Order: sequence, then structure tokens, then C-alpha cells
Amino acid sequence: MRNKFDTQLDTLNNNLIIMGAMCENAIASAVKALMTYNVPLAQATIEAEKQIDEKEREIESLCLKLLLQQQPVARDLRFISAALKMITDMERIGDQAADIAEIVTFIDLSESKNKVNIAEMTEAIIKMVTESIDAFVNRNLGLAKSVIEYDDVVDGYFTRIKKDLIDFISADKQHGEAVLDILMIAKYLERIGDHATNIAEWVVFAITGTHQT
Repeated sequence: MRNKFDTQLDTLNNNLIIMGAMCENAIASAVKALMTYNVPLAQATIEAEKQIDEKEREIESLCLKLLLQQQPVARDLRFISAALKMITDMERIGDQAADIAEIVTFIDLSESKNKVNIAEMTEAIIKMVTESIDAFVNRNLGLAKSVIEYDDVVDGYFTRIKKDLIDFISADKQHGEAVLDILMIAKYLERIGDHATNIAEWVVFAITGTHQT
């Protein structure tokens, strides 16, 4: 019985890795579409969000089967419960990547985007998403805590981008609408960082039994 349960847990881990990779690709594609004004890529990113939703439902179904059929002990119960919470945050990451891509389909921000460091902020966020999932799969408490701390770095990027955009619009008011769109994109990225932090906090709960807030 335990062997079957462990096999199902491995399947859960693999599916979380896949969903995490889907989220990473969605973030990277949305920002690439922004940086290159690639509308077809933006539209593909929006479509990919549906696949993330499907993967969420698949993982949710697997978690419920584990809970109902295997009657897990306390530690395993925490990991399964944490996975259910994590996929909600991962689904929202997909939503926000799609939101960024949707902005790209409506307006060319190729000039305004060069005024702020969106690319560097994106790299930091993808790092958080990747490491939060790795922390769960490898039961790595230290990595989970480092992801939580790293959110301050992402918040710092967001603060800098806001300042740069204020300077930009002060110098050239005709780009006001574009500045607001860039600010919205930066806010979506900042929220993705928050969701990665939430995932890492659920990893801490799964390992320790304490939910860090």
C-alpha cells in the first residue's frame, strides 16, 4: 500500500514540476512578446493559460484521490494539502502572465519598455517560481525560506520601475498612457512574485507544520 502511495506522490511531484515549467514559460513568453512587440506570441501565451488551468484540475483530482483513497498520515497530509494550495497560486501566475500578454495585443510599448528594467525583474521572478517548486519537490526548507526572503529583491525592482516611470513621464508627458500600461505590467510581475512567495510559505508548512506569514 505504501509503495503505491509513494508512486502517486512521485506523480504529484512530477505534475507540479510540469505545471511550474508551464508557468515559467508563460511569464517568459509574455515578457518576450512585450520586449519584441510580438502579437502572435502574446496570443499564444494567452492560449497557454488554458493549459495551465487544465493542469491545475489534473493535479487537484490527483490530490483528492490521495486524500480519499490512501488516508495519509500527518506529514503526508500536509504535503498534499500544501500542493492543493500551491496550484491555486500557480494558476494565478498563469492568469497574470496572460494579463501581461493581453496588454501587448492592444498597444505597442516598444519605446516605453526601454525606460525600465522589466527583463531583469522577470528573471528574478522566474527564479522565485522555479525555486519555490524545487523546494517542494526536494523538501528543501532552506530553499523555501530563501525564496521568501528574495521577494524583497522583486519588490525593490518594482519600486525602481515606478520611480523610473515617474521620471519618464515628467520628461515626456505624451507617453502617459504607455507609462500606465508598463506600470500595470510591472504590478502583474510583482504579484507573480507574491504568488511564488505564497508557494514557498506552503512548502515551509508542509515540512514544519507551521504556516509562515
